[in-house]
Amino acid sequence: MLLAFSVFPFGQMKVIKHSEQVLKTALISKNTQLVKLYENLESREKCLLNEAFQPDSVLFRPITLHSESDWISSHPEPTQDFEQFYNDPYRSRPTSQKSAIYVQPIGSFGDTKVSTEDYMKWLKDYCEAFYYGLSVKILEPVPVSHTGCAFRVNEYTCNLQIHAGDLLKYLKKKKPKEDAFCIVGITMIDLYPRESWNFVFGQASLTEGVGIFSFARYDSDFYSASYKGRLKSVKKLPSADYSVFDGYYTPTINSMLLLRSCKTLTHEIGHIFGLHHCQWLQCVMQGSNHLEESDRRPLDLCPICLRKLQSAIGFHIVERYQALLGWMDAELGNEAMKGLLKPVEAFKECREWVLKCLDVLQK
Repeated sequence: MLLAFSVFPFGQMKVIKHSEQVLKTALISKNTQLVKLYENLESREKCLLNEAFQPDSVLFRPITLHSESDWISSHPEPTQDFEQFYNDPYRSRPTSQKSAIYVQPIGSFGDTKVSTEDYMKWLKDYCEAFYYGLSVKILEPVPVSHTGCAFRVNEYTCNLQIHAGDLLKYLKKKKPKEDAFCIVGITMIDLYPRESWNFVFGQASLTEGVGIFSFARYDSDFYSASYKGRLKSVKKLPSADYSVFDGYYTPTINSMLLLRSCKTLTHEIGHIFGLHHCQWLQCVMQGSNHLEESDRRPLDLCPICLRKLQSAIGFHIVERYQALLGWMDAELGNEAMKGLLKPVEAFKECREWVLKCLDVLQK
């Protein structure tokens, strides 16, 4: 269903402003059963979720479009309210037996300062806080050669790319049958879905519970002439010779790259849960067409998407926010000895926002 919204010019931006009633219905529904479910929530949870339709809310703001290339402008999609999500017969649902999120690193990660192990633990712990109540398991990293995927050099950006569809097939075979809700592959190598496409940030099969996502273009230098991942020669590579990936450039893992990685990983896993792109309020589930738009997205969910996720997993909202805050404040157990601190400078604004949400929840 497509819901109507008003678009107001504001300088060079457009603001998507839904009415209070539309947002209230999207959050609570008019279905008697779903209204009762909402009424049964803790009063403090409803106090926070009701911020969705408060016109002066400082926690959840309208979506702003900055150019015609932004996702909503260029990819018209139906909206998904809570009722549509709840009644979707095709969405994947975690169970007591199938409740683990598996992450498969592909290719090299880390640099001389941050090891692959440290970076993966940061992502694992963040993902466990975001999907509070589920376990996240990091599989042993595998080289690109183990996947048997096709690869190429991008003729425009001159960097190596690996085939997303081939990687999905590989991940489907690797998905543990015992306890896996889903398996997602992550890589620092750029992706492409087919020869005619320039690139893709990620790709997923929601029915199979598998996804592959690249953080390559989240390197601040990716689009600059000085990007170290550019190859000097753009000749066609032998299809079975994976030695080109030996020692291939991986970006420095800094605070901004960690922030972007956390956003992308949780956004894409959200799709596997059945959450569509959010068009209600500023939300990590908003679609993004480019890095600037992705950076504008907040780190967490709007109340409508938060209610969807809560209904799928069953967490207490206050405990989830406490876990997110704990991740932003905590250090890895052995970091002090190594002199390595989690680079969370870019999370400062997010941390302040979480504290405000906890203030509402703990009143």
